[in-house]
Amino acid sequence: MSQAKQLQKDANHMLKQTSRTFYIPITLLKPPLKQTVGSAYLCMRAVDEIEDHQELDVETKQRLLRETGRLLEGEFDDDAYRSMLQPYESLPEVTHRLGDWIRLCPNGIVEKVKASTRVMAFGMADWVEKGWHIRDRDDLDDYTYYVAGLVGVMLSDIWYWYDGTETDRELAISYGRGLQAVNILRNQDEDSERGVKFVPDGWTREDMFQYTENNLAQADEYMKSIETRHILLFCRIPLALAKRTIKALKEGREKISRNEVETIVENVKHN
Repeated sequence: MSQAKQLQKDANHMLKQTSRTFYIPITLLKPPLKQTVGSAYLCMRAVDEIEDHQELDVETKQRLLRETGRLLEGEFDDDAYRSMLQPYESLPEVTHRLGDWIRLCPNGIVEKVKASTRVMAFGMADWVEKGWHIRDRDDLDDYTYYVAGLVGVMLSDIWYWYDGTETDRELAISYGRGLQAVNILRNQDEDSERGVKFVPDGWTREDMFQYTENNLAQADEYMKSIETRHILLFCRIPLALAKRTIKALKEGREKISRNEVETIVENVKHN
């Protein structure tokens, strides 16, 4: 097997391991979008795992995130990156292999992917420094922009590069925000147990539901400008899963079942 084919195989395996929301939609994309979106997702996941790691102290997280951001500013120095992470074996493979995911991304779009990942790394470092204290809606908008809205920005760049599909950037950010807000609602108790709170001061759970549903409504608007069917399928599936998860949370369930996921995916594919 050639090195390129092995790297693609590794990326596919890593996607299946790391993404509940995006793995299935990515498999429905056509080449070269499948490879591009897959590698772009793994780049952002690599950075996200540093911010989210349970064993690293806040100073280490900030340093690693900011240094990763600086390495993404020019030609990526994989040797320097791997050397920086070498003492931190507890970080997952997806993080240690950021250079591989960058290599997998096509030349015409890789700089846009690196740029979004770079902004994410610096933004996450700032929120680590703040202790993730979300005081108000502006803070929540800022945090969800860096951890998820940027995914929407990056995807918009990729759609335009692929076939000229133009989408509204603000709606793309809302799409990412909405998906992240679902995660915040789903993990609220677990986050509280580890001393982290992503819900603004004074907000009720109902306020958070309202925020989430408003952003998901903007996601519906975002997709109206997409005509390419496999891109539309890619966008519709995570949104449909998010909406069903909101319904389940309101019913007192922690998450939706595997059967529900499969049914939602099939419904979206055939509508």
